[in-house]
Amino acid sequence: MAEVLVYVDHVDGAVRKPTLELLTLARRIGEPVAVSLGSGAENTASALAEHGAARVLTADAPEFADYLVVPKVDALQAAYEAVSPSAVLFPSSAEGKEIAARLAVRIGSGIITDAVDLEAGEEGPVATQSVFAAAFTTKSRVSRGTPVITVKPNSAAVEAAPAAGAVEALSVSFSEQATGTKVVSRTPRESTGRPDLTEAAIVVSGGRGVGGAENFPVVEALADSLGAAVGASRAAVDAGWYPHTNQVGQTGKTVSPQLYIAAGISGAIQHRAGMQTSKTIVAVNKDAEAPIFDLVDYGVVGDLFEVVPQLTEEVKTRKG
Repeated sequence: MAEVLVYVDHVDGAVRKPTLELLTLARRIGEPVAVSLGSGAENTASALAEHGAARVLTADAPEFADYLVVPKVDALQAAYEAVSPSAVLFPSSAEGKEIAARLAVRIGSGIITDAVDLEAGEEGPVATQSVFAAAFTTKSRVSRGTPVITVKPNSAAVEAAPAAGAVEALSVSFSEQATGTKVVSRTPRESTGRPDLTEAAIVVSGGRGVGGAENFPVVEALADSLGAAVGASRAAVDAGWYPHTNQVGQTGKTVSPQLYIAAGISGAIQHRAGMQTSKTIVAVNKDAEAPIFDLVDYGVVGDLFEVVPQLTEEVKTRKG
């Protein structure tokens, strides 16, 4: 069976969920070989093996932490040359897409970004994408070289599939470009205790209808009751009601959760482009003609300040 390289996104050995989803997709098209880099790389082996990695290639060096993405591109190129895979998969994070793009250029291959599904095809992997501001769904395949594909979080359910997970050291020779851009400082992001927006299974977002920053606790309360991430529309962010890091939309972050709840969001195309691939969409808006209702699975026409608190209490009661 052809081998498929999977780039491992981890924090000091703790594997992030999008990587486990990639392993599920990789098993559809071949035998997963994981590439784990940096501090704690060897500690990822057990989780990767539990989810289908036949081999785990590891490398650690100061360059991975001290410089930007080029050292990781060098490592992925070394892994590519050692394995000769049928495809290379990355999570669709900012870093994942940059490494993928640079690798594709180096190996002379086509690249597909932000795939939401992956299946085996007669002429190579076929990726499903949501394109043109989510107005169309396309199926694509790379016609030149080894396919390099990035996949959105929450595109596949994580499935356990125990495999050998044999750990092998990956030999990496760093290029001159690897040390061209040095990281001079890091500031830990303040934790809210909520899931990362792009990886969350549930997202609750507020828009112009929230009316102000002082009213966003209504949205946050529902999110916290569901264990969800909090998002915001561009209108809410531009008004200064919520941080730009939480913006969902074409000029913000793209999310694809199992459940997306839009409170006080009209549904402009800019916002829809960032959340239209959500599995189930629920909207609360007092305007029955709001465009968001053309998209949703369930819609509530009503005042969000009456509906959302009731929903929050109902969730707490059922949990309680």
